[in-house]
Amino acid sequence: MKIIILAGGGGTRLFPLSRDCYPKQFLHVIGDKSLLAQTIERFLGLVEARDIIIVTNERYIFHVQAELKTINAQEAHIITEPMGKNTAPAIALAQCYCQNVLQCGDDEILFVSPSDHLIKPIEVFQDLIRNAQDIAKDNVVTLGIKPTKPEIGYGYIEVEKNSNLAKKVISFKEKPGLATAQEYISSGNYYWNGGMFMFSIATMQAELTKYMPAIIDITQNGYKYTVDNFVNMPDISIDYAVAEKSQKMMMIPMENIYWNDIGSFDAIAEVLSDKDKNVFKGDILAENCIDTMIIGDSRLIAGIDLENLMIIDTPDVLLIAKKGESQKVKNIVNKLKQNKRKEAKENVTMYRSWGKYTLLTESEGYRVRKIEMDPGASLTMQMHYHRSEHWTVISGTGKIIINDRESIFTENQSTYIPMGVKHKLSNPGKIPLIIIEVQSGKYINDNDIVIDNE
Repeated sequence: MKIIILAGGGGTRLFPLSRDCYPKQFLHVIGDKSLLAQTIERFLGLVEARDIIIVTNERYIFHVQAELKTINAQEAHIITEPMGKNTAPAIALAQCYCQNVLQCGDDEILFVSPSDHLIKPIEVFQDLIRNAQDIAKDNVVTLGIKPTKPEIGYGYIEVEKNSNLAKKVISFKEKPGLATAQEYISSGNYYWNGGMFMFSIATMQAELTKYMPAIIDITQNGYKYTVDNFVNMPDISIDYAVAEKSQKMMMIPMENIYWNDIGSFDAIAEVLSDKDKNVFKGDILAENCIDTMIIGDSRLIAGIDLENLMIIDTPDVLLIAKKGESQKVKNIVNKLKQNKRKEAKENVTMYRSWGKYTLLTESEGYRVRKIEMDPGASLTMQMHYHRSEHWTVISGTGKIIINDRESIFTENQSTYIPMGVKHKLSNPGKIPLIIIEVQSGKYINDNDIVIDNE
């Protein structure tokens, strides 16, 4: 069995914690590990890391690599979509990778999972997947979640009423209104759609050929061809492409398993709330607060006599909203995008192939960043026409080349790079290199990086 984890989404429902460049699968909002890391660990007791394929966007590959390191799962495969084309092409790309690169046979079972949900207990979930493998040999199996309330934010699966482990799917329903959701709950044969699917390569190949030949016309030519021609894939979800049409759809309910898609701040509150319905995360000092969420970053936040509020503090954005209205966060994000505000896309911490950097402060004429470079990593030889840079080592050892002159600088030592001077930074040590970088000039922008390829 191979596990396919879809980690290419760029949702912003958890703004300002999540951004276009840093979607929710990388957030550490539930526990000390990211939602992606928790998802991967959920399957490690079921398969080896080398049996996990993570499908992500090219922009997020460094984030994924960083998360794999945190849980020692670097043997997992990472494949990137050249562009977002929804879940059906992403799954087809992963299946093609399994066939052509991993040399999987037609009878190989694939389990597809989102990367940003919370599921527990893990052992019960793993047992469910094991028991579903036989059913998935000749069917497309989806896992359904028994509704606990008339939720209008989820799609629903209608199934035949029976006592079998697997139930025949009658139909898939879009997100309903409240009255319709209440009808679904009362009927007893509707389940939330959790976006998880299980099938053999042969079964999905046949279903895509029957219902979505535009995808098979591309994937049948091999993995490299599929990547090169991904732009020609239809933009369609696996629900529309296969699940809503297939006569082989079966659903297995997730009995005695807690599921939460962490799709809003209200969903986070459901998981983390204390006896007073409060959620305090960070350096929080609260007095007489009820039904209030405060999530902080690096500074002290004090709250007095607060009720029914959400306060989300990040280094560059403060969000304040009423509890129960977190679905409206997307309206704020849309306005930011319309106004071309960088806050909608950028995060203060950005990941790169060599490590990451965090913006500490900036204003006209200067920018200060903390750079964390992985052991053995290196920047390219480069120069800047409009800015100078001053680097001070906080931890580790750095090697720098300035105009072909090489030198080593360590903790509390610094170096200065004038405008127009070629330079290259690397970390020859065994621990991360952490430096404070001060950029100065009349034009401070990352497009003022001239790469020297000589």
